[in-house]
Amino acid sequence: MPRFRALAVTTVLSGVLAAALIAPPANAAQDYQRYVALGDSFASVGTLTKFREDAPGCARATDNYPSVIAAKLAPTEFVDISCGGAQTREMTAPQGQNPPQFSALTADTDLVTVSIGGNDIGFGEIITTCAKLSFTNPLGAPCKAHYAGVLEERIAQLAPKITAVVDGIAQRSPNATIVVVGYLRILPPTTGCWPVVPFAVGDVPYFDGIERVLNETIGASAEAAGAVFVNPGLTTGHDVCQLLPWNKWVEGLLPTSLSVPVHPNAAGQRHVGGLVAAALSD
Repeated sequence: MPRFRALAVTTVLSGVLAAALIAPPANAAQDYQRYVALGDSFASVGTLTKFREDAPGCARATDNYPSVIAAKLAPTEFVDISCGGAQTREMTAPQGQNPPQFSALTADTDLVTVSIGGNDIGFGEIITTCAKLSFTNPLGAPCKAHYAGVLEERIAQLAPKITAVVDGIAQRSPNATIVVVGYLRILPPTTGCWPVVPFAVGDVPYFDGIERVLNETIGASAEAAGAVFVNPGLTTGHDVCQLLPWNKWVEGLLPTSLSVPVHPNAAGQRHVGGLVAAALSD
């Protein structure tokens, strides 16, 4: 082969190799500059010893799922304004001493995650009521009889609120990728573990069904408004009734780790964070 042709081939091959080394893989995650995390306690909590002191009453931990996402994606700026007890109204209104969550949104925010809606339908009240009623009829479905369609109506009323949340984010951060995150599965689909987790036999599938409808409603509203929806509730085998503590992603009323009762523990938050990061890489 003539010398000039050999040099030409070598040059082309070198260029191809360099391009292959420099170019990111086709499914690589986008580089995000400013990530803002919004939401309620299913976004904010983590290990009890890792709660931050800069958000009174918010139970905002440094190992919650927004922190997991930030560690994986390494945005230039990360703002976590999630707060335990938040409802959709706290997106635009103060929550105690804490400012409206939308106050963290800016025009240059390019990634937003939000978990919201559970408190709008009264998650805490539902769990407390079902637990108390379980002792009146542990083999029946006293909680289902008590609510008798009320929770389905609450969820239906939540749908436009989720739409409004997504629209509000898009108005304030028009270039942002918006990810709405559902709720981890709390109870198993069928068989419970009364009295360790005090839900009557018939109320276990009832509550699990309510949570499924909640996630489906949130997801449908979010996607219709243009957001990405991630549903952690699809996974089974990591609920509050798991006998082995390391299998749990959600703690029971008596936690087996340094976590908030009936909330995601550190393992659960790692799972959710991984799901969101993977969705952003697709």
